[in-house]
Amino acid sequence: MTSMLGAFRRRLLAPSLASVGFAGRGFPVVASSATARLERVPQAVVCGFEWGIDEAGLEELERRLDMIEPELRGFAYEGATMASVIADVTSVRRRDRTRALLLGPGSPHIFLANIGIGFALARLPRRLWRKALPDLAGSPYHPTMSWLAVDGYGFDRAYFDTRRWVDQQQVTQPYPWEGAPGYFSRVVDQGIGRALWFIHGGRPSRVAAAVARFTPDRQPDLWSGVGLAATFAGGSGPGGLAQLRVIAGEHSSELALGSVFAVKARTYAGFVPEHTNDAITEFAGMTVDQARSLADSTTVRPDAGGEQPGYEVWRRRIRAHFDTGGQRLAS
Repeated sequence: MTSMLGAFRRRLLAPSLASVGFAGRGFPVVASSATARLERVPQAVVCGFEWGIDEAGLEELERRLDMIEPELRGFAYEGATMASVIADVTSVRRRDRTRALLLGPGSPHIFLANIGIGFALARLPRRLWRKALPDLAGSPYHPTMSWLAVDGYGFDRAYFDTRRWVDQQQVTQPYPWEGAPGYFSRVVDQGIGRALWFIHGGRPSRVAAAVARFTPDRQPDLWSGVGLAATFAGGSGPGGLAQLRVIAGEHSSELALGSVFAVKARTYAGFVPEHTNDAITEFAGMTVDQARSLADSTTVRPDAGGEQPGYEVWRRRIRAHFDTGGQRLAS
């Protein structure tokens, strides 16, 4: 049953399904069956948010989210996580709803759930951000993958304030996420790169042109985000994926890096759609099993120290495989 506070939060924060669609956002997308499928991604996020903000019990929320088809379910968990974070952070009493969600039914979707935390960051003042990340001790990818919250923040800013963050190429102010303020903007750029894939409806030439308008130092992380989005969300057939790899040129390793991360997230959630198979084959010359093995063999222990965030160490290890000539592995 929806609480009065949950209803108020939904009314205040939840966008309509139409407003997150490509036409509603004013994106330069030519409607097709592929873009219609891609457009369902933000709509699934909205559904998850609405169910999560209702403050139903965890079991009830899980039942609702399980009604979403497997290909889109992770996106619904993004929205539900966003709702849980906002409810926890703005509550007058201590709450651990987000922790229970992510260590419980949301655990297979932990990669996308972290992105949902980033969507919440975009709607919260920075002084509250330190309260947004729950203690997920025991999760094998925490705190390494908490950086996907920063990615989610970048995606949200680019998707909902495209003029400032894409057209004007806004650079975010540093924030000491996991004690690494200097790395913050790089992961925001990965999220912006993911958003570019949606903003341009998965059209390779337009996506590549959008990336090329950014300064050269930002383009590698943008390409990583493009590879992640194209592999996880789909939106382009094999011909378009091949075109994208060629256009990426010197950044093809970054494209492959993002693709490997997408495969890891898909396999961890237990559902791999055909477009993910197509993308990892085209971008990395790998099968899904090979990409998952690469991700697993290069992973960083949650307790690993070092000057660089564990997330960046993991990215560098994967990218090094492609930089050293290991790209075309599939037989």
